[in-house]
Amino acid sequence: MTDPISHRFANPALLEQALTHRSAGAPHNERLEFLGDALVNLIVAEALYQRWPQADEGALTRARAELVRESALAPIARTLELGARLTLGPGEMKSGGHRRDSILADALEAVVGAIYLDAGFETCRAQVLPWFVPAMEALPPAHKVGKDAKTRLQEWLQGRQKPLPLYALLAESGEDHAKTFRVSCTVGQPPLSAEGEAGSRRAAEQLAAEEVLRLLKADD
Repeated sequence: MTDPISHRFANPALLEQALTHRSAGAPHNERLEFLGDALVNLIVAEALYQRWPQADEGALTRARAELVRESALAPIARTLELGARLTLGPGEMKSGGHRRDSILADALEAVVGAIYLDAGFETCRAQVLPWFVPAMEALPPAHKVGKDAKTRLQEWLQGRQKPLPLYALLAESGEDHAKTFRVSCTVGQPPLSAEGEAGSRRAAEQLAAEEVLRLLKADD
């Protein structure tokens, strides 16, 4: 059976560590994730820079954010069948951690870090860049790449000279390595509120802002 991660590791222990979640004990993948996060950002940034020679910094930054966010990395991890290969602690196994976007995205970044340490940057880029090409090709033209929901909501309100939204943390649950945040976004004119829940406060705020913006446009 062909391994979806086609790189053949000279040091298989690196891949084993990349697929070991913190809940399973040390050595786990957090340091590799840190390294892989930087590598993914560099590989995607370089590809966008070459693909869009006329795009300004703002468009490039927004496009990169689209491609490297948790909800974009997790599907790649599923394509590579990382979930079935993760080593998780008993609690995470019971709660279905192998299906959670945050754990899958972190594991993908850790695998990227492992490939880099095993074979260097050129090999890492050659292996990793094709994983992002389908999403890159699906992006709209550079000048139409969307801003994040919080920015779009702020601009919508400012354009109508309305007060800016207020964000509030409603609940925080879960263990340190797998927290869930529930956040509200509220606007006063017209009075509307929506909630978002995600693995980070920022992601939850984005979901809440997206829903408020949808409601505002529906009423506009």
